[in-house]
Amino acid sequence: MSRSALIVCESLVRIYQTGSIEVQALQGLDLVVDSGEMVAVVGASGSGKSTLLSILAGIDAPTAGKARVEEWDLLAMSRADRVRYRRHMVGFVRQQTSSNLVPYLTSRQVIDLPMVAARRPVKERRERADELLAALGVTDCADRKPGQMSGGQQQRVAIAVALANEPRVLFADEPTGELDTATSTEVFGALREVNRQFGVTVVIVTHDQAVSGQVERTVAIRDGRTSSEVLRRTATNEDGDTHVIAEEYAVMDRAGRVQIPREYRETLELSNRVRLALETGHVEIHPDRSGR
Repeated sequence: MSRSALIVCESLVRIYQTGSIEVQALQGLDLVVDSGEMVAVVGASGSGKSTLLSILAGIDAPTAGKARVEEWDLLAMSRADRVRYRRHMVGFVRQQTSSNLVPYLTSRQVIDLPMVAARRPVKERRERADELLAALGVTDCADRKPGQMSGGQQQRVAIAVALANEPRVLFADEPTGELDTATSTEVFGALREVNRQFGVTVVIVTHDQAVSGQVERTVAIRDGRTSSEVLRRTATNEDGDTHVIAEEYAVMDRAGRVQIPREYRETLELSNRVRLALETGHVEIHPDRSGR
């Protein structure tokens, strides 16, 4: 485990009870996010990604396992601890812009709200609001209400609201889900800027695989567990031209389990039992041909 790990989840479980029916949204998920990273968590509907985000943001509580954000143990927090955690440690941006802003407040006023709740001095609040509006390129929206702004401007102001109390982590749930491609690119540019300028760790949850190309690291969730990661890095060739290299890795949990992609299983007819062979520098997986 990295010494710079800010978010650590081990064997994380979340079970919802609806009448007599149990739904396992998370089934032993492992995740590590380093301080200062900008990570996208992707997965189909029902994969568990939104449940994970709600737990990490302090909105929901896990059923079992371990979940830690810096020194905060998310399984052991009291109600008062949870309020302090959500007020000072994390910021949250929802998909629906209407849920992030207040219709009758200007951008400056809505950015001010979290700082009022945290009892920060007036002068400090004014300076912080100006700093955030400038960093996100919406200074001209300072005195506008949501109805006077475009969708992209509203979402950038929402990011400013989430960052008002200088949280260590910014969580964003489908932040570009209601925006067109060009505006989405602008919003991701704003997220990268606050990640760079303020050093805030950014975790984005989305079902859109194209969005994941906006970050250096993508974590895929399937059936309540982390299944794979894509790491991107910039390389320079002999001519001095730069290009992005993306490498996909399967994720092994603490019990040694690896999720094999469905297309691999179907192509090789892997089911129930497989035969493992330890070779020099790698492990081979073979289908069961025993006929039993």
